[in-house]
Amino acid sequence: MSDNAIKIFTGNSHPELAKLVAKRIGIDLAKAVVMKYSNQETSVTVGESVRDEDVFIIQSGCGEINDNLMELLILINACKTASARRITAVIPCFPYARQDKKDKSRAPITAKLTANMLTVAGANHVITMDLHASQIQGFFNIPVDNLYCEPSMIKYIRTKIPDWTNAIIVSPDAGGAKRATSIADRLELDFALIHKERKRANEVSRMVLVGDVVGKIAILVDDMADTCGTLGLAAKTLVENGAVKVYAIVAHGILSGKAIKVINESVIEKLVVTNTIPHQDKMAICPKLDVIDISPTLAEAIRRTHNGESVSYLFSHAPE
Repeated sequence: MSDNAIKIFTGNSHPELAKLVAKRIGIDLAKAVVMKYSNQETSVTVGESVRDEDVFIIQSGCGEINDNLMELLILINACKTASARRITAVIPCFPYARQDKKDKSRAPITAKLTANMLTVAGANHVITMDLHASQIQGFFNIPVDNLYCEPSMIKYIRTKIPDWTNAIIVSPDAGGAKRATSIADRLELDFALIHKERKRANEVSRMVLVGDVVGKIAILVDDMADTCGTLGLAAKTLVENGAVKVYAIVAHGILSGKAIKVINESVIEKLVVTNTIPHQDKMAICPKLDVIDISPTLAEAIRRTHNGESVSYLFSHAPE
């Protein structure tokens, strides 16, 4: 057991999640003031000593992404120059994770740039959840723990979806097939896949279902829902193919643009997201939205990291 203490800081991206994590560990959040000057520069003041302490900074990549990323970098650097023993960036939803490859000429690999910035700022370790592409771990030269929402999703399906034994797990695209088959295997359910053809980014032209969903409850599983165009169309395709009900379970509910309108008007029974991104304002206008709390997983990862224990238990188990 280390003799140094856990200090948890947070910026302005998701203070509610940081409070839940700190409460779960049984400590108060460390004092820091993160604000903007009138010229829009970010100002960070660390309000207590971090010398030789084990610092964890919780900041998600959501909302004003660039401001939140800059807050995180400045917080990391402030703790580094204040002689923290180790600094772990806890980033539930990794920013720029979709810009992870050169898919057309002159495209920047911004996820790699983000990794470089975090390392240069002074992060010694990164904890994140459900990376869009797990290769992003290789963009860092420091240890990265990529935790999964999967155990929490499985727990939700078992406890909150009535008649889940008559369900089928569906991946809305080929890229998410591995995630969906893994959940289907653990629940001993069947699996189906939707092949989508895109004309341009964020716009899906047509969908083809591979698999039989007749008379079953379809559970769509994906890593993120942004404008929800894919989910809306996928749900429609499933109902046209004979599914009784359609649920959607997503790790990161970005829900930007017309997402709420699309969900409210869709045939989806419930859209279940995790709280890697704050949703209080959206829940008021979208009765179909339900949230899984992943703070116990993050808190346990922080506790295990601090005590030098293995984190791999969390890959397959959701803490009670």
